Amino acid sequence: MDAKTFDKSKLPSRHVTEGPERAPHRSYYYAMGLTEEEIHRPFVGVVSCWNEAAPCNIALMRQAQAAKMGVNEAHGTPREFCTITVTDGIAMGHEGMKSSLVSREVIADSIELTMRGHCYDAMVGVAGCDKSLPGMMMSMVRLNVPSVFLYGGSILPGRYKGRDVTVVDVFEGVGQHSAGNMTDEELHELECVACPSAGSCGGQFTANTMACVSEAIGLALPGSAGAPAPYESRDEYAVASGKAVMSLLAQGIRPRDIVTRKALENAATIVAATGGSTNAALHLPAIAHEAGIDFDLFDVAEVFKRTPYIADLKPGGKYVAKDVYDIGGVPVILKALLDGGFLHGDCMTVTGKSLGDNLEDVKFDENQKVVYPVSTPISLTGGVVGLKGSLAPDGAIVKVAGMKTLQFRGPARCFDCEEDAFRAVESGAYEKGDVIVIRYEGPKGGPGMREMLSTTAALYGQGAGEDVALITDGRFSGGTRGFCIGHVGPEAWVGGPIALLRDGDMISIDAEAGTLDLEVSEDELARRRESWQPPSNPYQSGVLAKYRDQVGPARSGAVTHAGGKAEVVCYADI
Repeated sequence: MDAKTFDKSKLPSRHVTEGPERAPHRSYYYAMGLTEEEIHRPFVGVVSCWNEAAPCNIALMRQAQAAKMGVNEAHGTPREFCTITVTDGIAMGHEGMKSSLVSREVIADSIELTMRGHCYDAMVGVAGCDKSLPGMMMSMVRLNVPSVFLYGGSILPGRYKGRDVTVVDVFEGVGQHSAGNMTDEELHELECVACPSAGSCGGQFTANTMACVSEAIGLALPGSAGAPAPYESRDEYAVASGKAVMSLLAQGIRPRDIVTRKALENAATIVAATGGSTNAALHLPAIAHEAGIDFDLFDVAEVFKRTPYIADLKPGGKYVAKDVYDIGGVPVILKALLDGGFLHGDCMTVTGKSLGDNLEDVKFDENQKVVYPVSTPISLTGGVVGLKGSLAPDGAIVKVAGMKTLQFRGPARCFDCEEDAFRAVESGAYEKGDVIVIRYEGPKGGPGMREMLSTTAALYGQGAGEDVALITDGRFSGGTRGFCIGHVGPEAWVGGPIALLRDGDMISIDAEAGTLDLEVSEDELARRRESWQPPSNPYQSGVLAKYRDQVGPARSGAVTHAGGKAEVVCYADI
């Protein structure tokens, strides 16, 4: 195909390249070395989250350059730009984590503004760390220009004392150290070897979970999520992604043709089947919201409930992302699910073909141990479970992958911020059987809905991971394991039942039945409510205050605008 294949009069870039009145605009492009022919081609935004904050993002610019080559070879004009990321591993365990979920909105908004401001016709997005993946997918669906998503790839596994390790082992090492089970020297040795390369965290944490989603939902090329970040084959996928977006532009296939209700169900299916991050229960509703599709936490949980858990991945299992790549990548998991009747095979993808067509030639290897057949799953229901009850009328979420016991009952031990809870855990100020409650950490209450990996990993490192439960209106890292329940709604800041809890109140959890209940009478809760008021919040200016004012409940994805249902004019149609 060449530039003449495309009718610029129907593309957004006509506003900056066509006609005598756009001579000033074209002069800027000549200044950047574009030829007249390149100026009159379709403009493709190639966006990455490259930065030097963490290894998740350090290899993204290399892959963006390869994507630009693909666009150019297919006779488009690539225009590269970057957006932010907040890397959870660095932000974890301190005030910086308040920025993490907020960054998802900033990523989506900044991509929208760049695309709108410069009238780009299509988009390739390259993302690495946790919130950058859903943030980019949200912007693709919001703008609805032909788009291809590309994961930047996972980190290679570290090796410590003869076993594969990830950064979560280091977080848990802090707990082992505080319990006297690991020396200073051993902890230092572990931290030096846990992260040996560029790439996102290697277990089935949030980044790899959402990378699997990108293929299952149809926004990424088949197999593109698999290769670790250092592998040169990632660059081949980047070139192919650049060519694919030009094909989508020629065919008029847009993200909302791909991201349908069925595609969202496929995405939720692979999360459950892989024991993925509970954060997917925030991100899938947020992506759906951009398309104007109702798909909240309870819809996600319904899919989780009917999906078998088949991929034995960390933190609940044994293997890491590279092991999935070695057996054939995400398509192998999708093939097992499709053949078992758990996926909608007729969903459109960025190949221009259906998901089923893409998987037609994929063979499931019966001799590997990373992914089980659906006929003999690790468990019959998914590795992630939705909960509802008197403590969580608007729902909650828990990862059960790798857990032996799915019921828990115990007295509440309440903390009004993560720091207080972490100090108590670090000093061992809790009892076996306690239900540790961390509240006022929800989307509004935090503000920012922090993850609690430092606290949960410390518990596991101390050997208490199966002896206590932890409940929060905040979030958990995809690396969390143990009986850890997040996204409890309504959150404490808006007066949800979690705000009325007192030390010693009995809490009953049943992840098999999907319930989370507070054993306190309605009359007593009503009395407590009369005297309740939220604690003072010091965030009265800046982005965190703005976020608190705009953000909605976790059940609906913690989104900050009205979404596709309220849209009057779609950017792609300007």
